[in-house]
Amino acid sequence: MKETKLSTTISCISLFGKRLDQVLSIIFNEYSRSYLKKMIIMNQVAVNGIIINIPDKKILGKETITIYLKNEQILYDLPENISLNIIYEDDHILVINKPDGLVVHPGSGHKTGTILNALLYYDKNIRNVPRSGIVHRLDKNTTGLMVIAKNIFSYNYLVKLLKERKIVRKYQGIVTGNVISGGTINQPIMRHPIKRTCMTVNRLGKTAITHYTIINRFKNHTHISIRLETGRTHQIRVHMSYIKHPLFGDPCYSNFNNYIKYKNDQKINQVYKFSRQALHANYLSFLHPVRQNLMSWTIPFPKDMIELISKLS
Repeated sequence: MKETKLSTTISCISLFGKRLDQVLSIIFNEYSRSYLKKMIIMNQVAVNGIIINIPDKKILGKETITIYLKNEQILYDLPENISLNIIYEDDHILVINKPDGLVVHPGSGHKTGTILNALLYYDKNIRNVPRSGIVHRLDKNTTGLMVIAKNIFSYNYLVKLLKERKIVRKYQGIVTGNVISGGTINQPIMRHPIKRTCMTVNRLGKTAITHYTIINRFKNHTHISIRLETGRTHQIRVHMSYIKHPLFGDPCYSNFNNYIKYKNDQKINQVYKFSRQALHANYLSFLHPVRQNLMSWTIPFPKDMIELISKLS
């Protein structure tokens, strides 16, 4: 039976001294802690090459941890004929433009109908790549560029680049309020203790750094450009809310005033509703895994954000 190996070396000081199952749930956060604990008990987790079946084993630091997932245990193994907007493809990588409403990875409430299911249908060999080649994710209602690894070499290379902060990811968004100037937000993020589907700034969380600049100002909103230095879950949404300028239309981190009033050509008052957080991953750049040439992609706003800016203008 084929196996998929997920491997990592523990280098983050904040993980030293924690339980094995806790460390795994932090690093491989697309899996639940209970699922990972089950893998440990079933002798499918190795620490420095030695199988460990004790979930509460303490991790000292610098260990290499490997999870061995048998194909039949992977919960997202259903190929589905879902269209992918492919921006670039070669033998090693795939760059796609993710639309609004499409979940990247199966999870609670979304076992199927995801980008991962689409990738399994599009390329049957991608099943042999960890996480089916998904290196980073976008939220369900965030649009824009994502890179997918088509083989294990490219996957390991891109994951390494991501950890070393050598993949440049830029976004554009519309936030509420008038942002005075650009800046950097350096605030740690962790899961919200009460709203479990949301994240929050907390000193006990993981390091998170977001840079932003102003593109344009409107009456009650600001068009900004954002560059991620780290890639925590909901990072941009949490950070912009933290500085009191949440993304327009964000259902989790704003008061969810997802409509604006404007005047049409006849100067008649109108209302325009926006159905998601106004965030778009418009730029992606990194060194190619094999050729080592610098590659970059830029894509314009989707139709709904073009219309939003038109109304704000």
